[in-house]
Amino acid sequence: MLPMNLRDLKRMLKKYGIEVEELEGVKRVTISAEGYDVVVENPQVAVLDLGQQKLIQIVCSGFEKIERPYGESPGISEEDVLFVMEQTGAAREEALRALVEEKGDIARAVLRLQEARRSGT
Repeated sequence: MLPMNLRDLKRMLKKYGIEVEELEGVKRVTISAEGYDVVVENPQVAVLDLGQQKLIQIVCSGFEKIERPYGESPGISEEDVLFVMEQTGAAREEALRALVEEKGDIARAVLRLQEARRSGT
């Protein structure tokens, strides 16, 4: 449960024009930051509607901070990295860096590395 009885919180905030909705059944919340993820298992989550903005409250008993190698994006799979390596002959870190810089676009990452090899950089 949230720190305060949700029904009481809803009633109190409604006086100020703030709607509160508890999200049921949330199993995991992941916050992706540059170089790491914060993972919260089985949190209580409430959304406060402030009109122009929404505030999300996450209540948990603990969380895990997971470091990621050089800017590795959670949207880039190992298969994508291997494919770029196979197509270009690049080392893993070089292929990963190209994918990150191209925001996961495999074709652009391959072209970037091929052009770099042709120009000798």
